[in-house]
Amino acid sequence: MDRFEQTANLTSDILDGDYPKELANYPIMHQQPIHWGEMDAFNHLNNVVYYRYAESARIGYLQALGMFDGSMVTVLAQSSCQYLRPVTYPDTLLLGVRCQRLGTTSIVMEYSYYSTAQKVIVATAEAVIVRLESNGKDKLPWTEAERERLFALEEKVGHIPKT
Repeated sequence: MDRFEQTANLTSDILDGDYPKELANYPIMHQQPIHWGEMDAFNHLNNVVYYRYAESARIGYLQALGMFDGSMVTVLAQSSCQYLRPVTYPDTLLLGVRCQRLGTTSIVMEYSYYSTAQKVIVATAEAVIVRLESNGKDKLPWTEAERERLFALEEKVGHIPKT
């Protein structure tokens, strides 16, 4: 199986030499083909699409941690994206995703978008996710087991999130 066929790949499990060095310290890599209908009037990838891609990469990250089984309630509290180069069809982006900072009830996710056509990072992004009780109102702290799994995943690629 091609290493880019999975929704989220563990960076530490990818051993071949064609993995982009720019994403080496990201424990999860999400492959995202660009679709023709995602282009804007200027024939560039529409800016809104970057946020959808980050959402898919974030879900892959949480799945790798065993935290996305439908029982966890999270909300997106903040997000931003910095567009460094235009992306056009056809292309495939590799999104490196990692935890920048783990708070008591929140996580700051960091993303790098690598264009396989251009062989360069074309965008970077950040998102703050807050974990809530099942009622969707009260904040819920990460468990010690969840924190340990997250730090173990990040450590595999030599990255240490802030706390």
